[in-house]
Amino acid sequence: MKNMLSVLIALVVFLQVSAQDTTHRPKLVRTIGPLPYLEYGTGDDRLGGAKMTYLDTNIVLKVIDSSLTDYKVQLSEYHTAYVAKANVVANSTLRLLPENLSGSWFVGGEGKFDIVSVSLPNRLPYKSVQQISPSRIVVDLFGVTSNTNWITQRGANTYIKQVWYEQPEDDVLRVFIELDKPVHWGYSVGYDSTTSRLKIMVKRPPEKLRLRDLVIAIDPGHGGTNTGAAGKNTKVLEKNLTLQYAKALQQLLERKGATVIMTRTTDADVSQPERTALLKKAEPDLLISIHFNSSGNPTASGTSTYYRYIGFQPLTQHILKRMLELGFNNFGNVGSFNFALSGPTDYPNCLVEVGFLSNEEDEKKMTAKGFDEDVAAKICRGIADWLKEMD
Repeated sequence: MKNMLSVLIALVVFLQVSAQDTTHRPKLVRTIGPLPYLEYGTGDDRLGGAKMTYLDTNIVLKVIDSSLTDYKVQLSEYHTAYVAKANVVANSTLRLLPENLSGSWFVGGEGKFDIVSVSLPNRLPYKSVQQISPSRIVVDLFGVTSNTNWITQRGANTYIKQVWYEQPEDDVLRVFIELDKPVHWGYSVGYDSTTSRLKIMVKRPPEKLRLRDLVIAIDPGHGGTNTGAAGKNTKVLEKNLTLQYAKALQQLLERKGATVIMTRTTDADVSQPERTALLKKAEPDLLISIHFNSSGNPTASGTSTYYRYIGFQPLTQHILKRMLELGFNNFGNVGSFNFALSGPTDYPNCLVEVGFLSNEEDEKKMTAKGFDEDVAAKICRGIADWLKEMD
């Protein structure tokens, strides 16, 4: 009887411990939707939180904390991030291995891309950065330990100069991709559609660096119910001016032989995810977004250009230099800009804030007849200057 009682007590303790383990077992989620992303923290402003990286779908993340709208996730032992609850879904069948070992690598190319392919046991999170002087793409693979003993280079790559890796932490594998030329033309990071093999697709430069050989996307900011700013005196809506100026730029570029893609051609509501999806499918060589600035301070004035990634800065610098020839004050060249369409790494992009609608002098200039064509000419010259610098 005593032995039986001891067995029952042991069984109860075991069941309690098991229930407790289940309660505290890390919750696993996977990313969903077309543009899931990680943020560094919980801070927020009118452009959203500071984004760490965009991710592919079906990437497994370990949740360690929760707020009203976000999960805090453990990327590796020493790295955490935040993901919007709307961008993930829980799944009881998800599993993470105690150790995720990398396998074989391949470096090659096809079509418009050089490709670096890394075998992984699961679809794990990552982040990437651009570097300059020398030009590199650096990708951190979180939760990954190297078991790579060879990198097969098949000689089909034309833009990638060399590839190697380091293991800066026990569970962070760092991929280095050095480019053969100083210009970043874009890249994407994601997984093969049917496996957990990671693919880094590096965009090759166009064969000929001429306007007439490029595919150029133009994004007229705002539209539909998203009216944007309004003129101080004229009350003109930003959404109408952006479309007017974008069409002037479209006409000039097409006269020079370029192929132009517009994210909208009418006064329509087109969301940022819809614009991004359109651009990703179109694979443009570069993107120009057109906006008009506004401020509660009526003396704020000037033209400005914006970029997020350091490798795309030169395009924005050349365009700003030409825009200043129109007599605007210099409001600056702004980096690390958290605008949605500046987020994709797939192509160089430049957001142009033509001037301030809240400033009487800027407004008068920008609403004058024919000034849209003047701005189009300067943006076009800026792109041409950027291309010429690469010769």
